[in-house]
Amino acid sequence: MIKILFICLGNICRSPMAEFLFKDMVAKRGLADKFYIASAATSSYEIGNPVHPGTRNKLAQYGISVAGKTAVQLTKADYDKYDYLIGMESSNIRNILRIVGSDSRHKVYKLLQFAGSERDIADPWYTGNFDVTYNDIHEGCTALLEYLLKNKTGV
Repeated sequence: MIKILFICLGNICRSPMAEFLFKDMVAKRGLADKFYIASAATSSYEIGNPVHPGTRNKLAQYGISVAGKTAVQLTKADYDKYDYLIGMESSNIRNILRIVGSDSRHKVYKLLQFAGSERDIADPWYTGNFDVTYNDIHEGCTALLEYLLKNKTGV
């Protein structure tokens, strides 16, 4: 089983969007049992809060529910628990490393790296543009799934 943790600042916009979009992608390919997928925040700002309405509404357009999800914070122990810790932007990567320590096993990535880009995924909490964020996350998640299908046994 491949364990993936998507991470952003507050765990109410981008990382839950990636979590539930990726869950939907693997389910549609009949691969849900091959993955454990979750999301977390680098900050404690939103802990316990539900997914932002903009993210909920955007995913609902594609028939994807985020019911029951509330924000949780990344912990040092998550480094051992997950195979991939995937941030949405460069500041997330810095904060992930601050929390987990070093990345000696090369588990920390920025989502769009899988799509061959070093771009950050803009935070729609600030921009208000959930469409652009969704498009970038969709691009990254599609590339991540293709990468895993090509490079990981048991998928």
